[in-house]
Amino acid sequence: MAIQVAARTSRSTRPRPGGRPDDDVAARRSARGPADAGDGPSGRVVEEAFGQVVRIAGRLDVHSVPDVRAALHAALDAGTGDLLAHLEGAVVADATGLGVLVGAHRRAQRLGRRLVLDDVPLPVLRLLRVTKLHRVLVVAGEEHLPGADRGPGEAQNSLPAPSSMPRKAS
Repeated sequence: MAIQVAARTSRSTRPRPGGRPDDDVAARRSARGPADAGDGPSGRVVEEAFGQVVRIAGRLDVHSVPDVRAALHAALDAGTGDLLAHLEGAVVADATGLGVLVGAHRRAQRLGRRLVLDDVPLPVLRLLRVTKLHRVLVVAGEEHLPGADRGPGEAQNSLPAPSSMPRKAS
């Protein structure tokens, strides 16, 4: 028995008379307004000390991540040593917000640097813990929070993670 699936055509792939398919995308974006309409300010990065300290604020989501990523990469490329990223006013709205932090961390490692997250809001810290990214990313000041199993100054990547899974029988 053969199953036949009817091909669907989408409005965004059909060219309009006198226009290109990407014109529809641009028209929808302009009609929608700014990405931060009603959801709080869009994510932004302010470089406080050239290549050393940045402040990330606003909503980190799919709309703001390209600008935040470019600013973080520029700061990483410009300096040496640790890049301290203050996240005091940041809200991680979706997975792309976490992805930009992980991507900046990996770029810092390739450059022989370290991305250190500071002033991390509790909701963002909870998200890092749920996703286990607190074991990968360096979070300054995490040692005083409940459930933190590392002392001050210890590298977070070097500690063995306790597992709740039973050991495999030999």
